[in-house]
Amino acid sequence: MFQRVYTRLGCEGRPPRFRVEFYPYSSLVLTIRRREEAVWVRLSDLLRRAPLGVLEGAAALLLSRVFRRRASASLTRPYLEYARSGRTRERINHMRRRRVRPGAAGPQGRHFDLEKLFEDLNAAYFDGKLQRPHIGWSNQSWRRQFGCYDPGPNHILLNRRMDRPGVPQLAVEYVLFHEMLHVKHPTRRSGCSLVSHSREFRQEEKRFAEFERARRVLDRLAR
Repeated sequence: MFQRVYTRLGCEGRPPRFRVEFYPYSSLVLTIRRREEAVWVRLSDLLRRAPLGVLEGAAALLLSRVFRRRASASLTRPYLEYARSGRTRERINHMRRRRVRPGAAGPQGRHFDLEKLFEDLNAAYFDGKLQRPHIGWSNQSWRRQFGCYDPGPNHILLNRRMDRPGVPQLAVEYVLFHEMLHVKHPTRRSGCSLVSHSREFRQEEKRFAEFERARRVLDRLAR
């Protein structure tokens, strides 16, 4: 298949020797590298039962990158649609629940208890109905990101850099509230795009009692 797609892309010369395998990644990952006369390819084993057109689209994306050829939209579209589909995202999340161990400390930090903050925010903004995911502080400080929600292992992680004196509690509450909204409003598909912050998400985010002040605090912390 890779040899066939190589020819379809108009790559020059005889196709190289391809070594292709499915690999148990924790997400939908494609990798390719050249070694002397061979090209080694790993595809996420999530694609093991994918239709041929999807696999050809994945091959086209990889080969166009390595051999600097432009892959047609008609060739890559089946893979991109497959990758963005709700069913594929559900399968990725299911797979990540089995393969990914949350790399984080517990919710009790040196200065802030995320478990207690979650319960307070849940009562104030979600009528206590939001099911609590795994919550924890990151093991290491991140430079840019304050928090994240991974739907696979169902885990909210906050940047350990905020668990220190001088950081207002409202900033930690706001970041946690933002990630809780991701639990309530999962990423969805809109046309050819994936939407993580929908209009409903943004409207509900502004319900946070000190929304503007919390954003200003985070802007200062990001510098």
